[in-house]
Amino acid sequence: MAICNLQYLCLFLISISPILANAQTENRIALGSSLLASDNSSSWKSPSGDFAFGFRLLDNQNLFLLAIWFDKIPDKTIVWFANGDNPSPEGSKLELTDDGQFALNNPQGQLIWKPESVGNGVAYASMLDTGNFILANGESLYLWESFKHPSDTILPSQVLEVGKDNESHTHKLRKKDHIFLAIHLYSRQTDNNYSKGRFQLRFLPEGDLVLNTIALPTDFAYGNYYHSNTSDGLNGMNSGYKVVFNESGYLYVMRRNGNVVNLTLGNIASTRDFYHRATLDFDGILTQYAHPKAPRNGTWEIMELGLVGSTASVHWTCSEGLLVNASLDSPLRTLKTSSVAANKTRNLLEEEPLSNGRLERSTYGKALVKVPKSDDSSKFPLSPNSDEGKKNQPTQILVVSILLGGSMLINLIFVAAISVVMFCSYQKKQKPTRESSILETNIRSFTYKDLRDATDDFREELGRGAFGTVYKGVISSSSSRKEVAVKKLDKLVQEGEKEFTTEAIAIAKTHHKNLVRLLGFCDEGPHRLLVYEYMSNGTLAGFVFGILKPDWNKRIQMAVGIARGLMYLHEECSTQIIHCDIKPQNILLDDSYTTRISDFGLAKLLMGDETRTQTAIRGTKGYVAPEWFRSKPITAKVDVYSYGVVLLEIICCRKNVEQERENEEDIILTDVVYDYYKRKRLAILVENDEEARNNMKGVERLVMVAIWCIQEDPSLRPSMKTVLQMLEGVVEVSVPPSPNPFN
Repeated sequence: MAICNLQYLCLFLISISPILANAQTENRIALGSSLLASDNSSSWKSPSGDFAFGFRLLDNQNLFLLAIWFDKIPDKTIVWFANGDNPSPEGSKLELTDDGQFALNNPQGQLIWKPESVGNGVAYASMLDTGNFILANGESLYLWESFKHPSDTILPSQVLEVGKDNESHTHKLRKKDHIFLAIHLYSRQTDNNYSKGRFQLRFLPEGDLVLNTIALPTDFAYGNYYHSNTSDGLNGMNSGYKVVFNESGYLYVMRRNGNVVNLTLGNIASTRDFYHRATLDFDGILTQYAHPKAPRNGTWEIMELGLVGSTASVHWTCSEGLLVNASLDSPLRTLKTSSVAANKTRNLLEEEPLSNGRLERSTYGKALVKVPKSDDSSKFPLSPNSDEGKKNQPTQILVVSILLGGSMLINLIFVAAISVVMFCSYQKKQKPTRESSILETNIRSFTYKDLRDATDDFREELGRGAFGTVYKGVISSSSSRKEVAVKKLDKLVQEGEKEFTTEAIAIAKTHHKNLVRLLGFCDEGPHRLLVYEYMSNGTLAGFVFGILKPDWNKRIQMAVGIARGLMYLHEECSTQIIHCDIKPQNILLDDSYTTRISDFGLAKLLMGDETRTQTAIRGTKGYVAPEWFRSKPITAKVDVYSYGVVLLEIICCRKNVEQERENEEDIILTDVVYDYYKRKRLAILVENDEEARNNMKGVERLVMVAIWCIQEDPSLRPSMKTVLQMLEGVVEVSVPPSPNPFN
């Protein structure tokens, strides 16, 4: 009998052990508790003190982040945050109310953040020793937990699972008759900017864990640059269904049949002596870290995370740089390179992250990697400090000695000869020919016959512009066949010759994914032609002004792409370029519908620090900035104005000027948009666009950006860099004034 009683006692103790364990590892936060955002604000700590939940002051800002962090190490590393896109001003309050509501409000009482899908019945909150912050009911069932709503980091004992409730960081995906919740882990914008970044880790319904970039400010996902190869269709036995970061510090994908795909390689530091975390860093690399628990002044060390398992070799040489051998151990981890010169090898980069890498196991070949020159002599094998440099020092000393020891007459003759050569060289550089300027850009030179044959005697016309006509052509070689667009400049245009030089040099010196690339030119007698890559999907005008409303996210992605291209022209080119004719007809779409800015024929190049220019009116009616008509200096802000008009057209899927409008007040879009915005009637602008109407908050923000762009006063318009930051959510969009100061 005693034995039976002992057995029952053991079973009872085993059955209640989880409850006892929970009781031992919880510091319960009672209803009515609160935290205040301030310099010396308190926090809610886990029982061991390893983790804390509360407010963290952001660097160089009087703003606070609601976060969870490792509390016992010096740098207080953040592992979860709630309001990265909307930091809290000082005095904001997080409160667990007496009726079980949990919310963060600013000092004026306006809501900043609250957990989704909590429901009723919250009895207490707790910061657990695992790093999980929970809201629980009276029966200790979790109603909400931070582990199910990750930001950029996962911790040991945390699981990311397909189909679980994770509203703030999931997207509903429909596959046939099933709806799945795709788990997302988002990177930050930068190391110190906690806004949503460009990279995401997610589980696809078929079971693949993937890494990809997204088209901010939307959630449109670009192609994956990593996938776990655990896809086996919906609910297939070999498909992955959760990512596990176990208590021992190992990260792996678990398949439905019980098998696992390890992501952590080799032996790692013990979780008994080290803190662990896996973070999707702001550069797009998923990295596992370990930090010693003692001594407390240790640092985070990188553990080996094997997201891919192949190696590629890269070889590159150029007169403008160094010869490089690059061993690509993992597109997501490291790029190791070494310079090679005079049979000497030097390491240039070790363990540097290569973000946006893409693995193609079926592709073999060579890649080009550009390594800039440096004044650091340690990176040059032939510098005076290198072995080769030292070897040549006696010869150099001998030459100098002969020069100094020779007669004064010889030295004078020598100096005079050098001066003449330098003067001639200078004069030559001061007066470069048009052809040499173009040839320096390394673009291909075609004969007129080449291009006449390529276009079948200029048979298929693609479009006409102010300075010429564009024809479709095909450039063939022994190994390839490439479609091109050939722009034939009209010889009757007085500025044609000048336009040819300007456009050829301007485009040839640019390289950006949102610009059309110049492939070659023809400069033969009266014939001047430009050869561009062919854009298969036509113009933005054809895409946006069609009968059907294009996908909302795709349109926003296109608007962001145009902004990126213009920012590059204005701020990132060695010679600033003002396009002067931004309009939907000059925005082309490539095979993947990426926007590519074309027709630099009207561009005005500004040299050095010159930022303004006087010139005749250029551009197209409806897109021309007001300063063109007022004899005012023209700056890059004319492109900002035109972009604002195009942005409104993308939002509304209508042309800026539509004469056939029933209401005369609606004929010119830019004249009425501010009135609609001020009267909170923006829904009229997108009345036949269901997707846009379901995202009126996004519509309002984009309209605000456009209104800033079309301000009559150029000084009020933002730069394209600021426009891009507003579109991507990096910079808050303030309330714009009326574009017309007389309204």
